[in-house]
Amino acid sequence: MEIKDASGNVVHIYSSKKDSTYKKYDGGPPAEPVLSISKGLNRFVWNMRYSTMPGVPDAYIESSYRGHKAVPGKYIITLRVDKQKVVTDAAILVNPLYPTDAATYKEYNTVMSSMENELTTMHKMVNTLNAKREQLVSLLASLSNSKYTVLKAEGDSLVKKMKAWDEDMIQRKTKVYDDADNFPAKFTANYLFLINQTESDIPRVNQPSLDRMKELNAEWTVLKSRGVDLLEKSIPAFNKKLWDAGVGAVWKN
Repeated sequence: MEIKDASGNVVHIYSSKKDSTYKKYDGGPPAEPVLSISKGLNRFVWNMRYSTMPGVPDAYIESSYRGHKAVPGKYIITLRVDKQKVVTDAAILVNPLYPTDAATYKEYNTVMSSMENELTTMHKMVNTLNAKREQLVSLLASLSNSKYTVLKAEGDSLVKKMKAWDEDMIQRKTKVYDDADNFPAKFTANYLFLINQTESDIPRVNQPSLDRMKELNAEWTVLKSRGVDLLEKSIPAFNKKLWDAGVGAVWKN
């Protein structure tokens, strides 16, 4: 089941199949609801939220990963079963008790969607680079022959560079609630804190949230550049040296 807004942007997608890659852990995101495929009449209630943001496996963050609530407006719901497709329109009505105008709703939705998309990009990059780092560590450990001394030293240097970036992005020492008092939150946790603090049942973005978002986005620009440099330059360059030496390469996504 696919839910889109009036402009055709995807709000949420639900499936009848469980996510095989999902892993439950303390301080992580909840599993997405699954559509029933039982015979007969089935009922599914949309909580009107955008997609849940991904986490970093086993890294505890005391926050909510839920997407924000969709704002009033028209929505398109498409249900697909095998080759069959059913499309219907739906509408979220304005709550008459809220003193919120259309411009305020639009700003709220734009800001929240932007931050949630950035957090998703951050955690995907963290998970991708961590998988590559773990594979590289394993590969370097297998290079026991002295002829690989220079290659191994260069690889160790790359691992340190990747680990330094990871430590700026995520606090992996925090595993349970009390750990949050002992180990400082890192960048993505602070970004998620802002997302949670900005979300409100009365949709409105205040100026302090906008100011904080500007600060964090400036930090993210630098951190993202470092991550992209690792993914698109440093790792591919070292991969070529590994291939030339006949010992394989780092390939995990």
